[in-house]
Amino acid sequence: MPNRIIALEEHFWTPALRDKTTGYYAVKSPVATSRLPDLGALRLKEMDEAGIDLQVISHVQPAAQIYDAATSIKLTREANDVLYEACRAHPTRFAGFASLPTPDPKESVNELERCVAKLGFKGAMISGHTNGEFIDLKKYWGIFERAEALDVPIYLHPGIPHPAAVELYLKDYPIMIGAGWGFGMETATQTVRLIYSGIFDRHPKLRIILGHLGEGIPFLLWRANWVHRFMGKDMGLKREFADYFRENFWITTSGNFSQPALMCCLMELGVERVMFSVDWPYNKNTDGVKFVENAPISPADKRKIFSENAAQVLKL
Repeated sequence: MPNRIIALEEHFWTPALRDKTTGYYAVKSPVATSRLPDLGALRLKEMDEAGIDLQVISHVQPAAQIYDAATSIKLTREANDVLYEACRAHPTRFAGFASLPTPDPKESVNELERCVAKLGFKGAMISGHTNGEFIDLKKYWGIFERAEALDVPIYLHPGIPHPAAVELYLKDYPIMIGAGWGFGMETATQTVRLIYSGIFDRHPKLRIILGHLGEGIPFLLWRANWVHRFMGKDMGLKREFADYFRENFWITTSGNFSQPALMCCLMELGVERVMFSVDWPYNKNTDGVKFVENAPISPADKRKIFSENAAQVLKL
C-alpha cells in the first residue's frame, strides 16, 4: 500500500440544492442519494475500508450554476459553508473545492477568494456550462485570473450538455446524455474551447484538473495537435495544442477504471499529470483503489498517482 491516498473528485450535496434539482440533473441512484448528504460517519467508514486518507470534497453537479444570479449566490455560499464545517470537524480527513455562483461572474471571483483565503479550500469546481454559456467567454476570465493569483486549480467537472446539443444529438437516446457519453463530450468541448480562447497565454500558470482520465482528450491529443499545426497558425496562440494540455492540465482516475485508458494517459502526459479519484458515491472507493493498485506500473508511480501529485498540485 502507498503511504497515503488522496481522492479528489468526491461529492456531497446540501438539502437546499437537492430539493431544487429536477429533470436531467436529478440523482436517481439510491446508493448515491443515501450517501451524498453524509459528511461524517458513513463517508469516513467507506474511506477507511478502502484505505483512503483524505477526500477533497465538492458539491455534486450542477451545484447552483443553473439558477438565477441571486439564487445561485445564496445557495453557493450556504453549500460552501456546510462543506467548511465538515472540513473543520475532520481536518485530517476532509478538504474542499469551492462551488462558484457562475451566473454572477464577479461574485464567483469573490466567493473563490473567500473560500481559499478564509475557509482554506484547495481550489474550485465548475460543472458544465452556465445556463447555456461556456466558461471560455471573456466574462468568466476573472475566475481564472483569481485562481492563478491564489495559486489554486480549477476542476472542470461534467454537466448536462448544452441544450442545443441535447436537442440535436442526444434526446432520442437519453442514456447518451449522462456519464456514458454526454458528460465527457461537454467537458472535453469546454476544455478545447478554453485552449483556443487564449486564456493560457494570458494566464500561463493557470492549472485545470479534468476527471475521468481526461474526458477522452488524451486519446485524441495527437490528432488534435496535428490539426492545430496547420489550421491553428492564424489564431495567435503561443504554443501547440498538446503543449497547453500537457503543461496546464492534470487529470484524475475518477470513474474511469480502464487499464488501457490509463496507459494511454501515462504515455501521452506522464505520470506526474495523473492523480487519484474515485467519483464517490457513484463509484466504490474500494474499486478505485484496486484499479490503481493493479495497474502495471511501478510502486513509485503508484505513489505519485495516489498522493504525491495531488499533494504538490493542491499544496496538501
